[in-house]
Order: sequence, then C-alpha cells, then structure tokens
Amino acid sequence: MTNDPLRLVIFDCDGTLVDSQHAIAHCMDHAFAQHGLDCPGLENTRTIIGLSLPEAITKLASPARVDDDIIAAVTAAYKTAFFTLRQTPDFHEPLFPGVREVLTELDSRQWLSGVATGKARRGLDAVLARNELEGRFVTLQTCDNHPSKPNPAMLMAALEETGVDAPNAVIVGDTSYDIEMGRAAGMIAIGVDWGYHDVDTLHASGAHAVISHFDELAAALDTIWEIDCDAA
Repeated sequence: MTNDPLRLVIFDCDGTLVDSQHAIAHCMDHAFAQHGLDCPGLENTRTIIGLSLPEAITKLASPARVDDDIIAAVTAAYKTAFFTLRQTPDFHEPLFPGVREVLTELDSRQWLSGVATGKARRGLDAVLARNELEGRFVTLQTCDNHPSKPNPAMLMAALEETGVDAPNAVIVGDTSYDIEMGRAAGMIAIGVDWGYHDVDTLHASGAHAVISHFDELAAALDTIWEIDCDAA
C-alpha cells in the first residue's frame, strides 16, 4: 500500500454533489427580469450550470445584444438574489444520494478528495457548511481565482496543491464543461447521469465513463486504473 501512487478525486458541485438547478434558475430569471431581459427559464439555465457567472450569463443573453456593463449588472443581481434566497428558512439545495458514502469510501482507500466549481468560494463554503461537509476535501477550487470551465486552471491548481500527478487524478462531473476540463488537464474524466447534461453529451465530450450512482465510482476507477479491488 505504501508504494501506491497518491490519487485524487475532484468533484464538481452543482449537479454533481448538490441539486441546485431550481435555485439557480430562480435567481437567474430574477436577475434577467430586473434588467429588462427575457428570462431564460429552467431548461436553458440547466445548459450553462457549471460555467462561471459572466460566461453563463453571456451565453444565456445571446442572441440579444448586451454589453459588458449589462453582463456585470446581471451578474451582481444574480449574486444578490442567491444570497437573499439562501437566507430564507425553506431554502433547499439537497445533496444527491450517496455523497457522504462515496467520500467515506475514498477516505478508506486513502484517496484524496477535492472540489472544482464555477461557484464563488462564498457559495461553496455555504454548501459545505449547510451539509456538514467542512474538512472533507483537501483542495477547493472556485471561480474566484480561475477562469471558467472548461479551462483546466482549477484542476492544474488542485494537482499542484496536492502533489498528485494528472494520470492519478479524476474529475467527476455532470456537464461537458467538467469532462472537457478534465481531458484538457490530462486527467480521467467521469460523468454522472443525474445532473444537467445528458449522457450522450458527456460521452461526446470525452468521458472515460458515466456512472448512475455514486456507489459505482470506486469500481469504475478500479477498472480505469486497473487496480486490484482486493488490494486497494
């Protein structure tokens, strides 16, 4: 066991760890309406979840002609709306089934866990605190310090921070942005089918595998890394 390489599993947040689509869509519609733009609605908003806010809003605003000032204003309105929504007593952003169990499984294998998300650090910290997941991840990468997915900067920073080599690391995510980011970083990319991009899109983006429940993750990695399950 002591000769095994250090391994790292990095999770996307929205659509992978937590089901935040309704909160995101609500706040996006509010921000767009506040600035006289057509509300994108849930189905359109689902397609951009995972991108950093300015990039997401720019994609949703197209083909309307909006300048950088409008993008900045809608971005600020979205942040304010989400912060306000998060304070309401009935705010709900639930974990997907199996999150706690998969983190425990990774710990038992002495594999490191991390997060790479288009959320701001304030939002990520709120998710982790609400779900009592503080301290479960050794690296937290957010849009505050990096360009938007699928740029691999967040993953490269996580590799540097943990000292893990790219072939011994994996990104687990629900969108093409996660898969493309992982492939660009030279990492294994595993899709999940419970999130916001469909399975065909994940495969077309280069996913090494797509899982349907977190309890399938360890076995998928054993296969990809050719690990003897009994020895892992």
